[in-house]
Amino acid sequence: MRRLARQFAENIVYRKILVPIDGSRTATLGLREALKLAHDLGAQIRLIHVVDELAAATNAPAGDELIVQLRSAGSSILGEAAAAARDAHVPMDTKLVEIAGGRAGAHIVQEARAWLADLIVCGTHGRHGIGRVVMGSDAEDIVRHSPVPVLLVPSRPPAAG
Repeated sequence: MRRLARQFAENIVYRKILVPIDGSRTATLGLREALKLAHDLGAQIRLIHVVDELAAATNAPAGDELIVQLRSAGSSILGEAAAAARDAHVPMDTKLVEIAGGRAGAHIVQEARAWLADLIVCGTHGRHGIGRVVMGSDAEDIVRHSPVPVLLVPSRPPAAG
C-alpha cells in the first residue's frame, strides 16, 4: 500500500495541504483525512482557524471579552489538531487568522494562495436547500474560489442508493 502511495505521490504532487478547522465533528473528520493523506504522501499540513472579531464586537458590551475568548478557543482548537498531527508524525504548522467580517471561506482561499498550498482538505456538513441559504457554506466558497484542488469530507456517509 505504501508503495502505491509513493507512486501516486510521484505523479500527483500534494506536498502542502491546508486544513481549516473549527472544532466541529465535521472539521475533525476533514483533519483525519488530511493526516492520512499527508502521512502517505510525505506532505506537510497547515492548520488554520478563523476568528471573526466583527461578529464578536457587535455583541457589545461583552465584545472585547468575547474576542479574547474566541482567540483562546481558536488557539485551543489549533493545539488539539497540532497534537493529532504530531501523533500521526505529520509535519505541520498552525495559523490563527483574525478577520473583521466577511466569509471565512474567502480568507481560507487567501491563505491557500499565500502559503502556496497544493490542496485544501475540509469537512462539509452537506447542507442544501434552505439550510445552505441560511447557514451559508464556507466549503462552497472554498470550492468556487480555490486556486488548488479541494477535497471535501462529508460529515455523514452517503445514503445507500
